[in-house]
Amino acid sequence: MILVNTDYITGKNFEMLGLVRGSTIQSKHLGKDIAQSFKTLVGGELKAYNEMMNEARALATKRMVQEAEALGADAVVNIRYASAAVMQGAAEVIAYGTAVKFV
Repeated sequence: MILVNTDYITGKNFEMLGLVRGSTIQSKHLGKDIAQSFKTLVGGELKAYNEMMNEARALATKRMVQEAEALGADAVVNIRYASAAVMQGAAEVIAYGTAVKFV
């Protein structure tokens, strides 16, 4: 499966199959949430939240790819990511793009 954030793949002609997406809502357990709250007082990278968001993007991408594979896609083009806070310490991540089949 080829994944790109452009609307083309050099040297490939394809037909569009449709929009595909994957999403997840992630949070950290209470202990890490409290520890990260204290970290905001002194500043610096919030590593636990950074890890959480990386895991969320990976899972959302995996779910998007599964949806594309179910359509028989060879690639997903024009991939985008969006995120939103759902509540304190929890975030939704969505990955979406256009599934395509090579011709």
